[in-house]
Amino acid sequence: MMNRRVVVTGLGMISPLGADLKTSWANALAGKSGIGRITSFDASEFGCQIAGEVKDFDASKYLGVKEMRRFDRFVHFGVAAGLMALEDSGLEVTEEEAPMVGVAIGAGIGGLEMICANNNAMVERGPRRISPFMIPGCIINMISGQLAIMKGLKGPNIAHVTACSTGLHAIGEASYIVARGDADVMIAGGAESTVCKLGIGAFDAMHALSRRNDAPEKASRPFDRDRDGFVMGEGAGVLVLEELEHARARGAKIYAEVVGYGLSGDAHHITTPATDGPVRCMRMALRHAGMKPEDIDYLNAHGTSTAVGDANEVKAIREVFGDHASKLVVNSTKSMTGHLLGGAGGVESVFSIMAVAEQVSPPTINLENVDEACAGLDFCSEGARRMEIRAAMKNSFGFGGTNSTVIYKRWTE
Repeated sequence: MMNRRVVVTGLGMISPLGADLKTSWANALAGKSGIGRITSFDASEFGCQIAGEVKDFDASKYLGVKEMRRFDRFVHFGVAAGLMALEDSGLEVTEEEAPMVGVAIGAGIGGLEMICANNNAMVERGPRRISPFMIPGCIINMISGQLAIMKGLKGPNIAHVTACSTGLHAIGEASYIVARGDADVMIAGGAESTVCKLGIGAFDAMHALSRRNDAPEKASRPFDRDRDGFVMGEGAGVLVLEELEHARARGAKIYAEVVGYGLSGDAHHITTPATDGPVRCMRMALRHAGMKPEDIDYLNAHGTSTAVGDANEVKAIREVFGDHASKLVVNSTKSMTGHLLGGAGGVESVFSIMAVAEQVSPPTINLENVDEACAGLDFCSEGARRMEIRAAMKNSFGFGGTNSTVIYKRWTE
């Protein structure tokens, strides 16, 4: 029953580049960095003191005062991006249609800051100081749950958790829900907000984070010889996925079509990637799309700015695309946003879809000396580029050896 076509009719985004899609996209095309010194807490005791924090975000535009207090910040981001995407789509959900409109917005870690705050309160002042709203305020599926409650969405209500693949897995699985007829519309993506003491401290203890504290805007440098780790980011990216005829019937604008989805496991190591998994993942997406490697013009890479991860992804791209690899435009928008963990696949899918819709690739910034292990690809390091983009591939890979790939095709009637 996977014969229904799925299109993207709405986009919502909150990122270190802006608190909405318009601002984030404009800054991405301008090659601006959203990374700076951490301002939400005193990071002076940590080796890493930088992050891609969301600025100028007002949660009260999307949630009431009580809801704001009850939910962790990642829920604020996810709900807000979902509401933005719904508004952008122009979809009015009637009581009759509600059972066929669902939500799939996940996170990789969830309400870490709220968990820490309640633990601290318990340790310092006793168990009576634990908030009765802590559990519903920090669990990962609460973005989907709260958005469904607010908008009366009675269709499939789920949340994926696959580390840094979360947002893209959510989109891919939601597209299948629509394709097989279990929903006509799915609001899907990912969110994350772990720029807090425990989040930064934990990744810093792994020596995974860049410590380029003296030049934050230069710290995230995917594929560059001098990269020294990734930079934590926060935010959310959400799509409205809609069955084609349903979208046509209401005269919806269509950004792109979701034509391929792949997923795989490395079965290799909890944090160190293998090449085989990403290769099979990309090939599966191409197979489901009925496409050849040379049909892809643009690839938004996972590209986190880690030595092993970047080189492994480039190796996989070369294996999948062969001679066409050098003709691809491959970029990493993480060079500007940092790594949003479970929110990355959502935010970077929005960037990929905008690239397809507007026929322009954002740049990879801070790429001054390409690592020899990554050489031979066009990383669009000289600035945004106008180009033909018939189809875009988006990759996300996560701890535990979990991989996801989605292909977005340019929409034409």
